[in-house]
Parts: sequence; C-alpha cells; structure tokens
Amino acid sequence: MYIKIRMLSALLDKSEIILNVSKMDLIQDLREKIEKEFKVTPEQQILLYKGKQLVDGHRVLDYNICLNDVIQLMTRYSNPTIEHSDIIKKDNELLLTNNKRVTKDVESKFYKLGDLIDVRDEENGSWYEGSITKIFIRGLSSKEQLEESDIHFRIKGAEHILAFEVEARFDDIRPRSFYTYKISELKKGMIVLVNYNIEGTKSRGLWYDFKIEEVNRTSVQGTIMVGRDKASIENCSIKSLNEIMRIENPVLVAERKDECKEPIKRKYPYHCDKCKDVADKKCKECGCRICAGKNDWDLIVLCDECNYGYHTSCLNPPMKSVPEEDEWYCPDCKTDDNEIVKPGEKLKLSNKKSKRASNRGESSRDWGKGMACVGRTTECTIVPKDHYGPVPGVEVGTCWKFRLQVSEAGVHRPHVAGIHGRETDGAYSLVLSGGYEDDIDNGEEFYYTGSGGRDLSGNKRCSEQSCDQKLTRMNKALALNCNAPFNDQKGAESKDWKKGKPVRVVRNYKGAKHSKYAPLDGNRYDGLYKVVKYYPEKGKSGYIVWKYLLRRDDPNLAPWEDGGQELDMIYPPGYLEAQEAGQKKDKENKSKSPKGGRGLKRKLQVDIKPLTEFLNTSKKRKMTEYKLTSELEDSISQDKSNEKLWCECKEVLKEGKQKFLSKVEEIYMCICCQELVFEPVTTDCKHNICKACLKRSFASEIYTCPYCRYDLGKSYKMRKNEHLGKVLGMLFPGYEATR
Repeated sequence: MYIKIRMLSALLDKSEIILNVSKMDLIQDLREKIEKEFKVTPEQQILLYKGKQLVDGHRVLDYNICLNDVIQLMTRYSNPTIEHSDIIKKDNELLLTNNKRVTKDVESKFYKLGDLIDVRDEENGSWYEGSITKIFIRGLSSKEQLEESDIHFRIKGAEHILAFEVEARFDDIRPRSFYTYKISELKKGMIVLVNYNIEGTKSRGLWYDFKIEEVNRTSVQGTIMVGRDKASIENCSIKSLNEIMRIENPVLVAERKDECKEPIKRKYPYHCDKCKDVADKKCKECGCRICAGKNDWDLIVLCDECNYGYHTSCLNPPMKSVPEEDEWYCPDCKTDDNEIVKPGEKLKLSNKKSKRASNRGESSRDWGKGMACVGRTTECTIVPKDHYGPVPGVEVGTCWKFRLQVSEAGVHRPHVAGIHGRETDGAYSLVLSGGYEDDIDNGEEFYYTGSGGRDLSGNKRCSEQSCDQKLTRMNKALALNCNAPFNDQKGAESKDWKKGKPVRVVRNYKGAKHSKYAPLDGNRYDGLYKVVKYYPEKGKSGYIVWKYLLRRDDPNLAPWEDGGQELDMIYPPGYLEAQEAGQKKDKENKSKSPKGGRGLKRKLQVDIKPLTEFLNTSKKRKMTEYKLTSELEDSISQDKSNEKLWCECKEVLKEGKQKFLSKVEEIYMCICCQELVFEPVTTDCKHNICKACLKRSFASEIYTCPYCRYDLGKSYKMRKNEHLGKVLGMLFPGYEATR
C-alpha cells in the first residue's frame, strides 16, 4: 500500500512525498525510506500520525495507518555551540531576587493580634469565622503614617470550620458577629448576616450579607449581597429566623470599652454528609478509609486521586511516616508502572494484537503490501448493509480497480468473500472471480458454484476442493433468493424466477481466463440477477458442490451489449500518484544499474499511464446524459421552495446519473448530521434540515436556523416538505432504512 509523508518546510523543494510501504514495515524502516527522500537522519525525525508519535520497534499496522493516510514529519534541530542552561539559570536567579518580598510587622488602629473576626472568602464572597495571627506590611514603605489599606492581616480559620490560614486586607475583615436578632427587631432596609444556600435552598449554606426587603412571621424576604462588589441575588427567602445576626463595625483599639464574650459557633454545611461531622463517630468517608477512625490526623495521608484518607499504619505494607512526595496514590488508585507507556517507549500490545501470528513470530511472510489488507477508509451510508437491489448513484458498467473500492461503494461489502448475505434473510450481492472450476459464465445467465468445501487452514485464501459443500451459511443465503420453497436436500427451481430477490453481480478480472464477459482489469458492476434454480451435483474435483443458475433481470443494458457502457476505471485516492512515483523510482534504479536494469526484481508497470498524461489526455470519457422520468420531473416541479437548488442540480444531468446523484446528495445534506436530509423541513430562509435534527436544536433552546442563524422563533411549526421527501425517496430508494 502507499502513504504520504508531509513536511512543512520552506527550505525543501518538495514538502510531500508518496511512499510504498507494507503494513508489516517497522517504524525504523520507514525512517530510512524518509531519509532517502528528505535527507533527514532518523535521529532528527519526529513522525506524528493522528496525534500519536511513532516509536521505533512498532510496525505500521500497530498504529492503524491506512491507505493514502498522511504522516506529519517534523525535524529536531540541535546546536551544541549554544548553551542555554547557564543563561536560564541566571535569569531565574535574577527573577527570584526581584520578586523577593520583605515583610514588616506593624500595628493596626482597629485590630490587634488574637482578635476574633469575620473574613470574606474571595472565591464565593461569603464570610467565615477566624482570628488574627499576624499584622504586617509587604516591602519597605517610605510613608511616615501608614493607612489601614496598606496593612495585611494573616487570618487563621476557626477550628470548627477548617484550620486554614489566609491573607486579607482591611476591607475584607470585620469584627466577628455575635448578636442574634429577634424577629421583632428586624426592619426593612437593614443589612444583616444570614445563612443561605445559593445552589439549593433546602439545605444549609454559607453566610452572606443580606438586605431586608420584607419581614413576615415565617420568613424574611430580601437580597443577598455577594463579594466585595456586592453582587445582588434578589427575591431570596430566609427561613431560619433564629440565625439572623448583626454585622459589627470596627472600633478603634484605644476606644474599646469591654471585650466581647466568646461568640457562639455558627453552623456551616457539613464536611461529611454521612457522619454529620460527629467527632467520635467512625466514618470511612472523612476518616481512615480502612479502619474508619478519626484519630491521629497527623498520620493520615490523602490520596491525590480519590481524595480519601489512610492511616499510615493501616496500609499494607504499613508506612513508617507520611511520605514527603508531592503526590501520593492509594493502592486502589495507583497504576502499575509497567502498564504506563513512557515517552519514547513502545506501545503495549493488547491481548488481541499479541495473539497475531506476526507478533508471536510464527509468520515471516510479508502480507502487508497488498490492497486487500489496507482496510476501508469510507463506508456507504446511502443504503443499509441488508439492502436488496441497486445502490443509488452506481451505474451498470462502473469499474473499480480493487475489491476494497467495491466494498466502500456498498455494492459488495466483503473484501474477500464471494457472497454477501445472511443465512436467515438472503444474499445481497456476489462476485464472479473464476475461483471455482465449475463456474460457467454465459453473460445473460451463469452457473455459480457455492462456497466452502476447501481447507483454508494456515491463513490460505484459496485451496483445492477437499470435501463436500453444505447448504448452510452463505450457500443457504443465496438459495433463499430463489422464488421456491427451500430444500437443503435436492434443491429447488422457481416457476416464476423474476419474483425472486435480486442479487447485485460484480465480475472480477480474474474470471477473464474462463469467460469473455469478464473485464480485462479491475471489478465491474454488471447489474441485477435473480436465482432461477439451485441443486447439488458432483463437481470436477469429485466432491459434491451446490450449483446456482442466475439470470439477468436489469432494465439497464449490460456492458457487453450494443449500446451498453463500461465506464472509466475508478482508482483509490492517490493511487495514480503512487504509481507514477514508483515508475520514476524504477527508472532511476534502471539508469543507475550497471547491467542496464537487468536483474531488477520489479519490472516497470508500463500498462499504467503517468498521472500528468492521464489528466491531460485528449480522449474524453464516454458520458451518457441522464434523463429524468416524467414522474420525477413532476415531483421536482412541485417543490417550489427549492426551485433554485433543483436548477443547480439539473446542470450536471449531461454528465450522467452518478454525477447528478452526487450533486443532489451534496446540496441536500443536513448540516447537523452530515447525511442526506430525512423528513426534510424547508425553513423560511430556504435551508433544508432533518426534522429530527431541528427538534434536537429546539430542545436545547436554540431557535435559529443551523445554517444562517436566522431567527425561527420558539413557536415555529416544523412542517415536513413532502415534495422534497418524495423526490429524494425516488432518487435514493432505501435510504429511509438507514435512519
């Protein structure tokens, strides 16, 4: 397969190259190929793919790199003559010196050490109880007389709250409230201290300033004032009338008369809802996670992941002391170091990948170069996987280079299997590839041999017939398409074969050895066939095989008939560029070879034109203009709201049916789900959106058009555009089943 290597550099003549690689190639082998093209040593290469850095020791397969994918190349530049460490060290030392803060103890006119105060929390704007432990200023002040706004206070929180220390300024502290108002003392306009839960009024909250607007016997109405800026929360109701406290104003220390008594401890939300902060009650939530005890707080270590506490003596094995590391994880949260992929290390193989033969060292065969192993890059979403009949947009005579593309188009989903179906439903498609010697191809009808009866052990794709076939699995699925009662002993024949289920038939170039109707290259879609009969018979190998007679029943002409068409080959994206790059490389090797190219293992592919010649060819593709039926024309003309869009679609009718359907799918794609609109709603601004997508938008209280943000209004009625839905159903039959 081939991939792209992209390097963003203005110093290079080429910033993107195409490399032919194998999925079994190691990353270090890939680096050597890149070195030959970009002249960048493997040590300087940084390879990135989908946010992952490729590490040596892995294969291309391990990173799920697919066909035509792009790998970003970045280059490490190192200059040993320039040492930055000394410069950075000096800058850091200078920065620390400049940022060094000098503190000086001072005295305040209104407060002294040990005073009980209320301090404002900067995060939530509420008030907490605390005491002053230090009064100081920062830096060296040249003022003769200090102002209170220049002073800093170090506050220690009350023990029943949390033993924390914070720094605060004069405006963020005040004497602790100790007086509780009676209901008769409350008046309108008063500012008091109340307990209120902003998130939910049913539970206890924090303490905020409160302006009274109305006083009742059962509640007090007013406005909560949050923070230094007094942000207001209006229409708040305070039901705990026995906890409304007076706000104390600061008094000069010299004018204090009587020291106030120890105020009562205010109630706050519980730190632990399970034990209600009862000190002597065992609790695994707020105490030790193992013994549930709350003793020896200085020997409890907290896990940085789950935030639970553990006694050092309760751990297994016990710890002698509290760890000094910044991070510590409990046994339940700690990750095994062996499972962590550190920078520059190899990925850890999953159980599924470790069982592969390539990782166990049992297979030395390099199978990763073929196109059958690259995996799908896109998937057909127009019709479901169990869709019978033609796939919209795929014309009879369409040719693809590889089976992978046939799968991506939805015509035949399996990459390798010849029959696609379900044992309980029927067969949807099959491929004629000449894999069985009993196949007979007469064009309009052919005899198809069922699958099975071969020993494919050892990862073989094909083998000789070694046992009798059975009418099970895919063989049974194909038999169910016949319009006759199922018989797994003698088979059956349909009296009216046209009433059977249709099967999409793809002919592969490998069948050209036995049939003149097979394409010379690639895979070609030949239309719909139906099963006429099926029966068991002894094959050329001497074993019983199941034979199926299929007859063509498609309104379109077959590619081999007069007037039929075989369209130009469709190649995977980047395939022609990869082939052209390979040709140039082979020519260079041939010119450098001392024997003039003799002895090269790989011959030049002269059957494929260079990309420039392919794009600039004067031979035009044979195009058949697609003509709309009268019923379809009438339905389109009735869709007045999308008249301009249909005119734009009709401009590509001369390029064929496939181009027309692609244009319709592009124009009528829902911007929300990125699929063809289902139950379309045409808005007032002339945009088409799925009804379900628009409902989800309205459920999120977004009442605008997802395309242009036109205001539709909350009361907008979503009327389904029946005319557009009918036309899309005629052009894309079966697309409703995918929703």
